[in-house]
Amino acid sequence: MNLDLFADIETGVEGAKASSKSTHGAALANQPLAERLRPTTLDELQGQVDAIGPGSFLRKAIEADEIPSLILWGPPGCGKTSLARVIAGQTKGHFVLFSAVLSGVKEVREIVAEAVDRWQRFQRRTILFVDEIHRFNKAQQDAFLPHVEAGTITLIGATTENPFFEINSPLLSRCRVVRLEPLGQESLIALAKNAVSDVEKGLGSKGVSVDDESLRALARIADGDARRMLNLLEAAVEHASRQGLKVVDQGVLETVQTGPSLRYDRAYEEHYNVVSAFIKSMRGSDPDAAMYWMVRMLEAGEDPGFICRRMIIFAAEDVGNADPRALQVAVAAKDAFEYLGLPEAAIPMAQAVTYLAGAPKSNASYKALTSAQKAVRQYGSLEVPMHLRNAPHPKMAELGYSKGYQYPHDYKGNFTTDEYLPKELQGSVWYHPIEAGYEKTIGERLAYWRDLRKQAKEGK
Repeated sequence: MNLDLFADIETGVEGAKASSKSTHGAALANQPLAERLRPTTLDELQGQVDAIGPGSFLRKAIEADEIPSLILWGPPGCGKTSLARVIAGQTKGHFVLFSAVLSGVKEVREIVAEAVDRWQRFQRRTILFVDEIHRFNKAQQDAFLPHVEAGTITLIGATTENPFFEINSPLLSRCRVVRLEPLGQESLIALAKNAVSDVEKGLGSKGVSVDDESLRALARIADGDARRMLNLLEAAVEHASRQGLKVVDQGVLETVQTGPSLRYDRAYEEHYNVVSAFIKSMRGSDPDAAMYWMVRMLEAGEDPGFICRRMIIFAAEDVGNADPRALQVAVAAKDAFEYLGLPEAAIPMAQAVTYLAGAPKSNASYKALTSAQKAVRQYGSLEVPMHLRNAPHPKMAELGYSKGYQYPHDYKGNFTTDEYLPKELQGSVWYHPIEAGYEKTIGERLAYWRDLRKQAKEGK
């Protein structure tokens, strides 16, 4: 396997070249639009001002040809591979393209051997670009470690997943993480306009324009993904050209569009980001935002049962006794989903999410739970007070089981001043109702009872 030749063909840095312009043109025409329009300089890269804008560490490193090992982290179509190829074109290192999907440790060893030879013979660094590096398991990632450490290779890994979860800590500590953001609508529209007007590499030779409304629709449908936007644009222009149309309008777009593509993966980071936004919107009493995030999850294919479970947890943790009906509403939404299924189940789910977001909030019950858990772990299995023990057998009663227990229903107000905690924990207060919703009433009642117990203990 001649990896040098493979890299040169892929990057166009050196090596094999087209024998004629006609051959080159034919090869270019067979490439997808997104590939033909790949940027070749930093200034051509769209939308990544924070990562590669003037004064950024990465731009300075590229301009000085002092590239450290990098992890490029961002969603599909944001420019990770394009940035790696720009680095290849603007630095003096030998660039090798490598896919974690198609290759393994054996190929890594071959690359490293050639990198050592290249350095010894020509003092030329090797830049290894590993696409979808998260697809390597932790043991496979270890194969890069000694060579990155020794400087034999400069590693550039690309991943759509959170590298702090998916990349080995030792390897991650030897790399700079560069976060690339989804492209904004203005950047996507600029790319589309360039593609439509570019005669050599774009779609300019088709003689088809795109109206402004369709450009905005393309950017919206692409959802931050330049590759998706360019693929859809190419399909729309080709369809218009075949139909003898001169303008891509909403009708043409609707013909070629296959449906929305939302950035959401039920197993990875975007899943947790959207769920977090959903819960925090309910906690922040914003029913509109909570509804948006719930619909985002449903439209992206999330299990509605998962959403219902999160609402049940939220009802108990964040609404609590400020509105005890919230838990009933959340459980009812879960039952409705199981009975109805989608799409109808979205209606009771919408009712539940707006109820939860609009309910008074209290996490007092949840805080009481965590305090009690802490006490149990700290003190272990404390003895149950004798008056609280059950005495199902006369001999157990003779031993003092249940002796002195005061049955509340035999007393005024259905209340006694008995102590119910182990002796070591008596006087502990973990549940502190707040003055919100129904919990204010609970708090007033508990304050009265606690005061009676205090007076009894003091002998008043």
